[in-house]
Order: sequence, then structure tokens, then C-alpha cells
Amino acid sequence: MAAYLSLQNITLIFNCNISLHPLLGHRWTTRSWHLRRVKAVQEHGGDQSVWRDRGSTMSIGRDGQCDGKISVDGCKSLIEEPDGLLDSESMDQRSDTLPKLVDRMFSVINSGHSEVDYLGESTKGDLNIRKEAMKAGGLLESDGIIQLGDTVEEAGEGEASGADLLLKELKVLSRHPHIAAERGIFCSRTLNLRSITTIGYDMDYTLVHYNVDAWEGRAYEYGMENLGSMGYAVEGLSFDPDLVIRGLIIDKKNGNVVKADRFGYVKRAMHGTRMLSNRAISELYGRELVDLRNESRWEFLNTLFSVSEAVMYMQMVERLDEGVLPSEIAPMDYKGLFKVVAKALFKAHVEGQLKNEIMNDPERFVELDPDLPSALLDQKEAGKRLLLITNSDYQYTNKMMQHAFNRFLPDNMDWRALFDMVIVSARKPEFFQMSHPLYEVVTEDGLMRPCFKAKSGGLYCGGSAQMVEKALGVHGDETLYVGDHIYTDVSQSKVHLRWRTALICQELEREVRALEAGREHRKKLIDLMNQKELLGRVFNQLRLAVQRRTKNRTAQDREYSRCVECTLELVP
Repeated sequence: MAAYLSLQNITLIFNCNISLHPLLGHRWTTRSWHLRRVKAVQEHGGDQSVWRDRGSTMSIGRDGQCDGKISVDGCKSLIEEPDGLLDSESMDQRSDTLPKLVDRMFSVINSGHSEVDYLGESTKGDLNIRKEAMKAGGLLESDGIIQLGDTVEEAGEGEASGADLLLKELKVLSRHPHIAAERGIFCSRTLNLRSITTIGYDMDYTLVHYNVDAWEGRAYEYGMENLGSMGYAVEGLSFDPDLVIRGLIIDKKNGNVVKADRFGYVKRAMHGTRMLSNRAISELYGRELVDLRNESRWEFLNTLFSVSEAVMYMQMVERLDEGVLPSEIAPMDYKGLFKVVAKALFKAHVEGQLKNEIMNDPERFVELDPDLPSALLDQKEAGKRLLLITNSDYQYTNKMMQHAFNRFLPDNMDWRALFDMVIVSARKPEFFQMSHPLYEVVTEDGLMRPCFKAKSGGLYCGGSAQMVEKALGVHGDETLYVGDHIYTDVSQSKVHLRWRTALICQELEREVRALEAGREHRKKLIDLMNQKELLGRVFNQLRLAVQRRTKNRTAQDREYSRCVECTLELVP
């Protein structure tokens, strides 16, 4: 991942790897740093300007010549402005000198000559130090051998510590603070943002975060009203957001909600709102695997919009078991009941009652994040092209984005200015699979006209992902798509287009916060477990010695006995 630090007239890029402990934590490892663009105030020293730091000295003449030595510490002096600013003529001279320096020292790999690095990632946009500059600095001999004063590990550790020190002195966090661990980024494979030219976003629960209790609670109330109007007994029922979580699966055959592992084995299950015992789970699912391809039986809760539906279904399963549903309207099985519940909730969404209520009172339903608009603006200013691809209609999208973004953008900037293209009513996942008619939204009221070719900067309805790629000139893994829907956003864009994907999973926030808060406690537990393992080895050998001697056999040799004694000495 590339972390961009824009500081007045200087820009640094830190290229980082992120390694993951699955679903639990992440570690940032600084791989390298490069100067990308330098336009800073330098100390005036006659015909030559000199930056001095703890590790090296870099001398730059007025013609841009340099001695080739530069370090992370040297970057700090590039950022610090002198106490006394010089006149505009001197400023212009410095502005001309430093770009020449960068051109002499670094070469940029363009898209036409990009290759892959040792991780198989694109090297497009990388900056490589020129051999001439390395020779001038004494780092490269005539035979092409690179000379380093320290080992690679020591040099890497020195550069990483220097970069971390630089971030601290600039008051920029090198990692998320302990109080905001949930704002971290977790990767299951290497993601090199240098090779990403375009970043697409979903809107609902991605760029616009809703209060789940308020949003899904209101959807639940509308759905229950529809069930009540159909004659179903819904009196005394209320929305319980803690009853289900995204990632669970509804078994429509047995009226259960199950939790399966990655192999499809059911580990936990509920019937209605009652937890099933391990024995009951074994009897029901002991020889059966969950197969999500069988959609007539299994319903995957892959979005937060599924929460209200699952709560309604689980509560109605209990009402069906109690026999309080009228026989003339009650379905004969749990599968039929699921269809009725899904229809009642779908009706609430289609009639537009819920969305109209949210548009009229967004403060109640939307959770604002002032850092989010700023983050997208940083990405745009760093050269990334941004897309908004949502299934919501234009009126709703415009209202929500204005409420969540405009107040946090500078200079009365509108949210539309962030995006190179906006697609509403996209009809995902079909948007990633096939082509639909494309319409251009031409008025603020949402009036549209047919359009046969998308262009950068446009606002459109429908279309397809292939149209977007053709209009922007991007292809495959140059695009990163961010969404909250496991299937619609993440799976289909990956399978059909080979886009890189990121999933917004807010359910893990509480767990991540707990893991961060218990970091020191876990370290102590690991130390104690290691000591326990050492003691366990000793006691196992002692038991084996006693067993052998009772059978008149020779115990372990003396060499092994000395190893046991050494092990005991390691235990505090």
C-alpha cells in the first residue's frame, strides 16, 4: 500500500507491504521509500546548497549536480523551511534546481515498460535510482556491484526506523492509534497501490454509513406492518439487532440460522431465536455440508440489509412453531414462510416509504465521518481516478452524498467533483456480468436521455463495467473496487473483471478494538504458554525415565539429561 504524505511543496511516497494474521491483525513493513517530487526551500550557501543530517550530506550545485548521497534523515531537512525566506528570484532558482536533481537521480518506469517485481506486482510508476547517481555516491562500483556499509537487514532496519522517526517529527501517524484500531486496513494478499489507477466505491454502507439500529429497525417495522396487514400475528415483537450478524446462513428447510466454517460444516445453529445443542446440531447436520449454490434451501446473509429480514424470519419461525398463525394463511413449511417474509420486506423497499423517510431526516439515519471525504480527496490529488457505482437511484444518491460529504469538503466543493464517473441504478451484480442500456442524467431532478458511449466526468444510469473500462482506458487489475456486499461488490467484480477488491466489514470493529486493547495481555499469555511448553517437555522426559527404569531399562543418556537441565534454567 502506498501512503501519501503531502506537506506544502514536498511529496513523499512510502511503499509498504501489509502482512495479515487472518481477521485478527496486521503489520506494516516498510519496504522502501523514494522521493517523488521535491519543491522545497533549501538553505542558501552561495554557489552551492547543502543539506546536512545525521547520516549523510547531500551537496547540490546551482546546475543540479549532486554527490548522490541521500537518506531518510535527509528528507527531513528538505521539509524544514529556513528561518528567513529569500526573495522570489532565489525561490525560482531553487524551484528549477531541485527538479533537475530528481531527474538526475531517479528514473520513472512508465506504463509502456512496466514489469513485475519479486512479488508479481506491477512496477508501473516505480522510481529507480540511476546508476550514474549511485556511482557518484560510491554505492555502485564499475563492475555493477552494489556496495553497502551494512547487511541488507541492517540497512532495511535503519531506513525503516528513520522513516518512522520522520513521521513522528512531522506528527503523522505511521500506523493507526490504539484508540482507532478499527480504522486499520487488513489484506489477505499483497495489494500494490502503485499499480492501481482507478478506485471504485459503492455508496450504501461504504461511503455512506447508516446507523444499523435506526435503518434496519425502521425496515423491520415496515416489514412487520406489511405482515400484520396480511393477517400474521406480529403483536409483541420488536427488532433485536444483536440476534444475527452478516455472514450467517438461513436454512429455509429447517427454519434455522447456522454458522458454517470454511469447509461448510455447521458449527453453531439457532432454531427461531433458540440456540440448538451440539447434539441437535450433530443430528441435523452431522453428515451434511452447507452448499450456497443450492439457493432454494440456503440464504446467505451477505449484507447489512439482510439483518432486518433475518430477525423477522427467526421470530416468525417461533410463531409458526407455536401455532398462532391462522391456518388459512399460514404456510405449511419454513421455506414458504421465508418467501412471505422476504415479500413483505421487499414491498417496504419498493414502495419507497423507507427511503423517503431517510431523505427527509438523514441526521437520524446517517453516521457522519469527517475523515472519509478528506481521504477520497487525498486519493484524487494523488492521481487516482475515482468511481461511484451504486444500485441506488440518483435522487437518493445525491441527497445522501450531499449530506455526508459536502460539509467536509474545502472551498464549497461538491461531492460530484471527487469522481471521474458516477453510475447510479447500476443493477449490480448484473452490472459486472452483462450490458444494460446506458442513460445520461442531465438535470438535477434526475431526468435522463439515452446514451451510447460513456465519457470521463459523466453521470450515468445503468450501463456496464465494460463500458466504464472502455471510457477510462483501464483494464483488469488496474482497478480496485470497494464495497460492503460480499457477493455483489466483491465476488462478482473479481470473478468477471479481475478487479482488485476491498470489503468494508464494520462488524469486526468491536473485535479489532478488543484485540488492540489486549495486545499486552496476549504477550504475557504467549510468554506463559512458552514456559508451560518447556516445562511440559521436561516432565514428559522425566515420566519416560521413570517408566523405563521400572522396567529395568536404561533411561535417557547424559547428553539429553544436560539438555533437560538447560531447559529448566530457561524457565523463570
